[in-house]
Amino acid sequence: MYEDLRVERRGTVGWVLIDRKDGRNSLRPQTLRELCGAIDELTLAPEVRAIVLAAEGKHFSAGADFSFLEELTRTPSMTIKEQIYGLFQGAARRLFHCPKPVVAAVHGAAVTVACELSLACDFRIVAPSASFQESWIKLGILPPLGGLYLLPRLVGLGRASEMALGGRPVGGEEAVRIGLASELVDTEETLHERAQVFAQSLADLPPLAYRAAKEAMHRGLDSSMESEWSANVLGQALLLGTQDFREGLAAAKERRAGLFTGI
Repeated sequence: MYEDLRVERRGTVGWVLIDRKDGRNSLRPQTLRELCGAIDELTLAPEVRAIVLAAEGKHFSAGADFSFLEELTRTPSMTIKEQIYGLFQGAARRLFHCPKPVVAAVHGAAVTVACELSLACDFRIVAPSASFQESWIKLGILPPLGGLYLLPRLVGLGRASEMALGGRPVGGEEAVRIGLASELVDTEETLHERAQVFAQSLADLPPLAYRAAKEAMHRGLDSSMESEWSANVLGQALLLGTQDFREGLAAAKERRAGLFTGI
């Protein structure tokens, strides 16, 4: 079913691994098409409670496949729009709007498309070798997958400008320091192990509350405090009636971990 990816389930965590076996994991249209399908598959699977986006090989991904980029110079503008919106932005949208926790585990280079796909995830865990390269400017084109929107909100306008306007790469240690990533592992070899542990901890959280909180945070990127207060009153009223809330209360009183079912 998948040629450029591997899709696995480890406990209640679904893994999507970019694995083109070309040494660079460059992203062609087929890769993005498969990524859209994999995210849809794991989002709809009730037994999957969290998702990890990672990669095999030396790099997370060297970005858009150059043969595809060269082909775009000979492609009608409407076709380009359909490909960018339908495939590339479609993958970013699925990651960003996924109701389940999504963790990117990044090692080596994460260039252009790959950098922006990682930004669309909820969390980024990185190896020391990680290098985030929002370097579209060096190709003479714009970041089309949301990087210009997300980067200033993650790291501030100044550092976002260095990355997106100046094309400056950001390594793993710096990514954590400036808030681009959540955690730096000691070695590349422990990255996937740590990502699994972290994702599993998210998978154990109440899924309805996680989804509602994520949606509220995304709304808050563009709304006022007053509108958020109003929206969250309704969301909270719905959550107060769930079995998960009753379980959360009982677990807190009994000083034990909650067992949440999403109902």
